Parts: sequence; structure tokens; C-alpha cells
Amino acid sequence: MAITGRFVALALAGLVPLVMFPAWLTVLLVCVVLLLALVLDLVLAASPAKLLVERQQPGNVSLSGTAESVLTVTNATGRNLNAVIRDAWQPSSGATNAVQRLAVPSGERRRMPVTLIPRRRGDLESPHVTIRSLGPLGLAARQRTRLLPGHLRVLPPFHSKRHLPSKLRKLRELDGKAAVQIRGAGTEFDSLRDYVRGDDVRSIDWRATARRTSVVVRTWRPERDRRVVIVLDTSRTAAARIEDEPRLDTGIEAALLLAVLAERGGDRVDFLAYDRRLRARVESASKGNLLGQLVQAMAPLEAELIELDWQQIPGQVRAVSAHRSLVVLLTALDGGAPEEGLLPTVAQLSRQHVVIVVSVRDPLLAAMKAERTTASQVFRAAAAERALLERAAVTAQLRQLGAEVVDAEPLEVPPLLADTYIRLKAAGRL
Repeated sequence: MAITGRFVALALAGLVPLVMFPAWLTVLLVCVVLLLALVLDLVLAASPAKLLVERQQPGNVSLSGTAESVLTVTNATGRNLNAVIRDAWQPSSGATNAVQRLAVPSGERRRMPVTLIPRRRGDLESPHVTIRSLGPLGLAARQRTRLLPGHLRVLPPFHSKRHLPSKLRKLRELDGKAAVQIRGAGTEFDSLRDYVRGDDVRSIDWRATARRTSVVVRTWRPERDRRVVIVLDTSRTAAARIEDEPRLDTGIEAALLLAVLAERGGDRVDFLAYDRRLRARVESASKGNLLGQLVQAMAPLEAELIELDWQQIPGQVRAVSAHRSLVVLLTALDGGAPEEGLLPTVAQLSRQHVVIVVSVRDPLLAAMKAERTTASQVFRAAAAERALLERAAVTAQLRQLGAEVVDAEPLEVPPLLADTYIRLKAAGRL
């Protein structure tokens, strides 16, 4: 049957039933109609290339916080924009609404806020934005990816900050700023006062007593303006996960608490992150907020899968301070052969400095040691017992070299390190 153009037009208009046509012709007509609809929908869609897209950077945020990246889309085309927009943040940024539907009338602009709840510390990126502009019928779309770099720096959470008030209170007691006076603490002369029962007789000032009618004693305060050099190991041992975080992150928490405490105590703090090269450095002579500088320097740190160059550590410390200082080594006691790296380095540093070696102990060792029900558990308990004995042996050797050792589980490391610093300051060893 011959099909005229008029007949086809009537069929497309629905005036002639399609059942009058052969099956193949019906399918062909439907495909033509759909193709025309798709082409028309595609032509009427707003062009993504003519859109103006701007980004408001989220800046910095703590690991426990929330940030917001805002995209502003300006429709400079002559058609209304009905689009699906994807902001390509990496998965660890925790973008909860990275894909959104946005309608922007012609000549207007709309904001697209993206909420970020980061799940790891460091620098997170969004390299581009993808815009899919839909036609009026929603059958076809025009898509374009625009380079629009976004950057979010996730700072260390500093959970150990909760210990700071109590440690500062102890430090103020040593410094004579609180009501409690710890007798005999420190090495710098503070003031004279009347003798009370319990005072050390060695602190009696006999010349002042001769000029008065009562016995007078000297009070001392801890020395100030001492150097505290914190060295954070960023080698392969720092990548080990202990409980819910890498050993490196626990070291960062301990370093932050000690640095803030020492600065409040009047000491000068220097921070180094090192493995085979210097990864970060914060100098005490730098102006500005020490805590802010430290978290900015620590945020991008990642453990490097290489061995620590122990021979360079004394030189790195010497470059920071040539005078007697408190050197804090945040490292691992179970990393390789300590007699070849850790012990000789501590022996060399201890000749001039006061040294504290800080290590994170895995709580799983204690749990494995206690479980001895089955044969496999007995073997694991034996391995845990051996690991703990090896740590104890290294700790004993370090103390024989004159170093202080803080070896504890992750949550205990920051406060114990702060207590060790306060104890050394009270004993006048700094």
C-alpha cells in the first residue's frame, strides 16, 4: 500500500490509527517520533558551556568538624536551566549531597551548598564539577565537565586538648601562680617566706633569717625559656594502625598537647617531622599562634613506607638547638633492630640533652596475652608475651642511657607525656 506524506502526517497526529500500518512501519514511525523528540529536547536544553560556575572554598576544618563548599551557578543562556550537578569531592571528604538537582531561570543565579564531613586528616580535593543540562521533556541532556579545583585541609582533631586544663593547673602550681606551693620545685629563685613545718631545711636562707626574728626559706620556680624539641617519626612504623587510628595520629595528639603545655609554661618549642628527609618544621621563633602553626604543618603529614634514618636525628636536633634541651622522640619501640638505630641515637643525644622516648603500645597485646583457652590462643599469647618482653628490654636499656620512656596505649600517651614533662620541670632537669 502506497503511503503518502499526508497519510503519514495524519498517522503521526493520531488521526489515523497506527494499526492500519504494517508492523515494521509502525516501529519505524515510533522511532522517528522519538528521535525527533530527543533532538528537539536536546536543542532546547541550556548549554552547559555558557554557564558561569564559581566555587566558595571551604577552607580548613578539624577532623571532627563539618565544612561547606558552595557552588554558584549563573545562567547566562537564553533558556531556563534544569540540571543535575555533581561536585567531584573524593570519598574521604564525606560529601553528603555532592549530586543535586538545580533549576536556574535565564539570567539568574543559584547557590548549591555541599556539606563535607571528612573522615581522614590531610588535604582533600575536588578537581572538577560535572553539569548535566536536561531538556524540557527530560528525554535528553547535554553534559560538560568543568575544571573547578576545590581544596579542603582537614586539621588534626586535638582530642587530647581535654587534658590541657588539668596539666596547666599543675604547671601553675609549680610556677607559684596557684594557691598551692610545691616546696623545693625548680631551680630559679622566686621569693622568701616564713618557714613552716615540712619545709626542706636546705632551703633555709640563713642570712635573711639573721636579719629577722623568724626562720626564712627560699622558694623556687621552674626555669623558663628552655628549649623543647619534638621529633615525630613519619617512617613506615608510623603507618601501623593501633585500635582505630594510625600510630602517626597518636603521635600528633601527644605532640600537640606537649607543645601547647610547654609554650604556656614559658618554654620555646620546636617541632620536626622526619624520616629520611624533613617533612615539616615549626620553629619557636616564628611569630603567631603556635597551635595554629602546628596543626597546619601536621595536617598533610602521612607515614612514608621507608626506614627512619636514625643517624641524621642528632644533626636535625643540633640544627634547631645547640644548647641543652628537652628532646622528645615520638617513635616505635618495635621498629626493626633498636640496637642499630634507636639506642645509639638516644645515647648520643643523652650526652647533651634530656631525652624522652615516646611509643604507642597496642592494647591487643595485653588482650592476646590473657586469652589461652585454645591451642591457637596459646601460640598468640606466647607471641604477645615475647613482644611485651622485648619492649620491656628496650625500655630498660633506654633508661640505663638516661632517657625517660613513655610506653602506653593510645589514649594514655598524651597525658603521660605531659606528666613526664611536668615532673622533669619540677625536678629542675630542664
